Parts: sequence; C-alpha cells; structure tokens
Amino acid sequence: MSIPSLTQVVRPSAKAFVVLGAVSDKKGVRIVSSRETSKLAKLAASLEITGTSDSFTTVIDPEHPTTVVGIVGLGSEPLSPNSYRYAAAVATRKLAGHAVVAFDLGATDAASVQAVAEGAALGAYSYNEYKTTPEKKTPVEQVEIVADKKITVDLSKSAITAQALSLVKDLVNTPPNDLYPATFVEHTLTAIKGLPIKSTVWDEKALAKDGFGGIVGVGKGSSRPPRLVKLVYAPKKAKKHIAIVGKGITFDTGGLSLKTGAGMIGMKYDMTGAASTLAIITAAAKLKLNVNITAWLCLAENMPSSTATRPNDVLTIHGGKTVEVLNTDAEGRLVLADGLVAASKEFPDVIFDIATLTGAATTALGTRYTGVMGDADTISHLVELGQAAGENFWHMPLPEELRAYLNSDVADIANVKPGNTAGGMLVGATFLKDFVGKTSDKPDAPQIPWVHLDIANTANNAGGAYGYTSAGPTGVAVRTLINLAETYATA
Repeated sequence: MSIPSLTQVVRPSAKAFVVLGAVSDKKGVRIVSSRETSKLAKLAASLEITGTSDSFTTVIDPEHPTTVVGIVGLGSEPLSPNSYRYAAAVATRKLAGHAVVAFDLGATDAASVQAVAEGAALGAYSYNEYKTTPEKKTPVEQVEIVADKKITVDLSKSAITAQALSLVKDLVNTPPNDLYPATFVEHTLTAIKGLPIKSTVWDEKALAKDGFGGIVGVGKGSSRPPRLVKLVYAPKKAKKHIAIVGKGITFDTGGLSLKTGAGMIGMKYDMTGAASTLAIITAAAKLKLNVNITAWLCLAENMPSSTATRPNDVLTIHGGKTVEVLNTDAEGRLVLADGLVAASKEFPDVIFDIATLTGAATTALGTRYTGVMGDADTISHLVELGQAAGENFWHMPLPEELRAYLNSDVADIANVKPGNTAGGMLVGATFLKDFVGKTSDKPDAPQIPWVHLDIANTANNAGGAYGYTSAGPTGVAVRTLINLAETYATA
C-alpha cells in the first residue's frame, strides 16, 4: 500500500526527471510550465505533440541539449484541477523506472497543486505480491510538484486519498484463497491500527444469535464462515453521522444458482464495496474529519455445497423481515439487507451502501458511469462532488411499480423476479430500499436519506489504464465519498 513521497518545491531537484504540460487550443499546442517554453513549444509543434489527454512524449530539452524532459497532455482549456490530476497520473505511470519525477505543469492555485500530487500518487500504483520475478521498472518513489512559494499546500490529503485507493486495490487484487471473511477481518484490524476507530466483529455464531440471517444464509455453503464488522469513528464534537454499508462477498460462485465457468472469473472483485467502506473510514480518521462515520462490512463467501442456501429457502433478515430466496446468485442484496437494518437502528443522518450488485449496471451505463439510486438531494450533492473529482455518477430512478416484482407467496419479499431481464439494477435497489429504516421510532417518521451505489460496472477496469484509472480494480467512488464526508464535517 506504499505510495511515492509527495513534496512541493520551487524548482526541481537535479536528480528529478522533469515533466511539463501541453495544452491544446485553437492556435495549436501551448507548453505550460514555470519557465520560458517558447523553444519547447516550437519543438512540440514540429513533433506534432497534441496536448490531448492520455498523451505523453519525451523530448530533448532545447535549452539543455543533454537533458530529456517529458511533455504530458493536459487536454483543452479551460483547465481544472482534474486536468492536472489526470495528466500527473498518466506521466507517473509512463515514467516507472525513474526514482524521482518533478511536475512543472504551471499549476497556479492550491487545488491544482493538490490534484497533481494526488494524480501522481494514484498513477504510481502497482501490485506484485504474487510475482516471483520483480517488475523490470519499479514505480516512481518520489514526486516533486513545482509551484510558486506563495502557494502553500498541505499534501497530506493527497497522500491519504491515494493510500485509501491503494488499500482497496490491494484487497481486491488479493486472490480469494488468501482473502476470505476471516482474513478480511485481519486486514481490517491491521488497517485501523493506531487510528481512533473502534471495531466490533460478529463470527458465525454471533451472527446467528443476533439474527443476521442474510449474511448467515449466504455464507453457510462455504467452509470459511461469514463475518460482520462494525467500525466506528466518532469525534467528540461531530454533529453529523454517516453510515456506510459495504458488500463483501470475497468470492461469488453464484451458490446453487451456479455461474458459468467464465462468469466466475473475476468474482474475487465482489468484495470491493466492503474494501471501499474500510478505505473511506480510515481516510476520514487520518484526515481527522469532524464527522461520525459508522462502517458496516458484510463479509461472506458464496459457495455451493450440501449446506448452501437453496432456491425457495426463506431467510430472516436482522430485524425480522423475511426473504424468499429465488436466486442464490442475487446474494449481495441479502448481506446488505442485514447491514442496512443494523445501520438504520442508529438513526444516522444518511446511509450509503456500496456494492458490485448487478451485471445490469454494465448494460445500462457502460463501464465509466456508476449508477446511484435513492435520496435525490444527497445524490445531487454526490454527483456534483464526483464531477469535481473526475468520477461519473448517474442518477437512476426507483419506480414504485418495481416493488410488485418482488412480492412473494410465502415471505415478506423475494430477492429477485425470476425470468425478468428488465431494469435489473433498479430492481436490486428496490429490494434494498425495503430495509432502510426511518429517522426515528415514530410511526410517521420519514425514511432515512439513503443512496445505493451499484459499482458492478465501474469497480474493475478490464481494459488498459487511462488517466488515474489503473487496469484492474479502480477504487471507484472512494475519492468522492471522502470529499463528501469532508462536507458533512463542516456542515
């Protein structure tokens, strides 16, 4: 989970590989830097450097013919902090093998300097825990951000945010023979060590005793029993309370509703929601945000066996509501139901759940937009923060008529509508909504503001890296939700 060291400097050190920025405008390409770049601009034009996003070129510095510099595309004007974040990640990834990289991108405000630092740290991520032969090019170890001394920036947030994403990626990359509910708990306790976060862990016996029937039901087919983890970060002067519930299926075979062999590949990613939840609360504690956060990690392995939950079985969720299981591969909503009920009992100001829930999310939104459903005001705030962070969220509806799809002849609700292929992402969220509690014990109290993030389509980048999105696990929504927690801390 290591990231490069981040330092703000007035000028690059002698040992640093220097990266300058290129902006495309109507007149062509403009080089942006703290130094004179007219000769470089002419060179860039002759080399047909475009300045577009994801572009990176190395050239001989005409001012110093023995020196090679990098030119990274910042895109088109107007530039935003995200332009700098994106470009820095591209360059850091391209420059693996260089120990020290200095970014002289002409950043003129604190937000842009911080974005350069964050992007550079994100671009340096690598995972080699299971490779016996080390990578030929080691990730960048030190990052220098060139800026005027009048601009003073605390780069700790950039570092903490990058560490949070690295935590998610490390956990998701870990193979399922090594990451299962019990070891996930061990990783969790290691991650919060030394932080003002209290933990409570339910093992399989405690889960059964306290009526967490969804988690028990999903995990009973595995020889590696389920777990529930509650993490509490509670500063004394905090006025707001955020609850986050994360789906943590450490491997999903589909249970008795077995997936195909090809469909099972990559199902170690099904715990990304729980990993993200852990990352968000640890980041909040490191940043000392003045907001209460309660995180619920719902951990189980969904396996087929003689003890596994069967289609037509009825499970009793925490709090007493019953669910008829008609498809054991719709298991994420079962473990989240337990977490949502438990989170609701504490009457938080808002509840978020994060889950790789439905393949339908990809059908609806592709691979770069995360579907969000629930409280409209909270979603509007989330979408706005996401745009600033460079993360795309799309507000999806929750039509009331979908609830009838989930009627059961024998239980309070069914977990799927067999044979239905329409609106699968919306149906999944409709199920979850049934388990979100009210703002108080009063019968006429409104439902707690709740937002469901279906990250099934965005949690894993199966293609090549781009910007600050690495190949493999992406850590989607973590940066935005850290920023959202920050706004609650100052509300």
